[in-house]
Amino acid sequence: MVKEKKSKEVSNYDIDTTKRTYIKDAFSKSGEIELYGWVHDTRDLSKIRFLVLRDITGRLQVVGIKGETSDDIFEKMHDVSRESVVKIKGTLKDSKQAPGGKELNPTEIEIISVAEQPLPIDVSDHSKTELPKRLDFRFLDLHRERAQAIFKVNNTLLQAYREFMEKEGAFEAIFPSIIGASSEGGTEVYPVQYFEKKALLSQSCQLYKQMLACSMEKVYAVFPVWRAEKHNTIRHLNESRQYDFEMAFADDKIVMDVLARCVQHMVKKVLEKHSKELEMYDVKIKVPDVKYLTFHEVAELMKKHNCHVGKDDLSPESERKLGELYPDTIVFVHDWPLSGKPFYIMPSDKKGPNGEQLSKGFDAIYKGMEISSGGQRIHIPELLTQRFKAKGMKVENFKDYIDSFRYGAPIHAGWGMGVERMTMLILGLPNIREAVLFPRDRDRLTP
Repeated sequence: MVKEKKSKEVSNYDIDTTKRTYIKDAFSKSGEIELYGWVHDTRDLSKIRFLVLRDITGRLQVVGIKGETSDDIFEKMHDVSRESVVKIKGTLKDSKQAPGGKELNPTEIEIISVAEQPLPIDVSDHSKTELPKRLDFRFLDLHRERAQAIFKVNNTLLQAYREFMEKEGAFEAIFPSIIGASSEGGTEVYPVQYFEKKALLSQSCQLYKQMLACSMEKVYAVFPVWRAEKHNTIRHLNESRQYDFEMAFADDKIVMDVLARCVQHMVKKVLEKHSKELEMYDVKIKVPDVKYLTFHEVAELMKKHNCHVGKDDLSPESERKLGELYPDTIVFVHDWPLSGKPFYIMPSDKKGPNGEQLSKGFDAIYKGMEISSGGQRIHIPELLTQRFKAKGMKVENFKDYIDSFRYGAPIHAGWGMGVERMTMLILGLPNIREAVLFPRDRDRLTP
């Protein structure tokens, strides 16, 4: 730890980074360079001292030798604490022993910010700190390269999604998060006081993206959703984000194809950019294939494997089994029973084997878990009103939504896909909270 008497050596706020070299670029340079970063590790062999400097691009070994390195710098290399922020000037030197074949002989070390010791969590690459404690100190947990890798992959997935949608000719939209009535029907909601009225935090941008698709034809969004369900599972959050898409002049089959191509593009981009991160998590993925099965076909298949399937829903067990039977495949389960779908899903003219009404709704299963739900929407006001009543919902709460289809509404369809869930599945994370910067669940409201 930095001694009290040396606190005056901590830098002021006037840092000039115009001459900064990022560590990933240092390995292709020679001569004197200037680095900024965090002290990842230190090692003292009495006459030789090692310091590993880390920035967002990588790590570089800094070596001080007693008698060759100035006494002041040699002393700082002993005193500076792990995770402190420093500026280091020095001369690059080829070294067969150093990781990457380069090391830095320091000529100046400036301490910008001291990290207090002891650190409250283990910030090593293979942290032994349990997830709840790491989330309590998430701002420090994010110093870990493994934690950063998750959000580098997440960033690529977001960029790839937007890239794909732009090539499809879709418009990105921003929708309200405060709404007057439940957008999903039965899902628990968070009430908020909105001046003199009662309002809700949005469970989905469903109603708004439909309205927009009926004029702009193809729309997409990355949208935050809130669901007040009292669960504590490894796959659910109470605040999450969705990739949303809606398309006019389309049915369920058309948007299933869009979803398949979108996921394939996203996975392809991760493979192109993140071999290091995938290796870090010991993950081997490939661009997925596509499989289409009716709900009835899945139910019959699950009977053979003694997996439970409800009359209008799939169990987590059956989703996992589909992942085992069809690895590296997006399995579209379509012709879903109408009773298992929200009010806005279009009824089908098909009947199930027991005479049950089917719908033009679907789920997409990937790596043993549902990643998306979607389908063709109801664009006929009278039919939509019937569905509200059938679900026991108050029609008057949705007047604007129903009215939006009275003035020239085309058939349309779409889907939503979990942002965090996709990241979780791509990297094989055991808990979805790992894929959220600052997760919100039933028990966690900080940091």
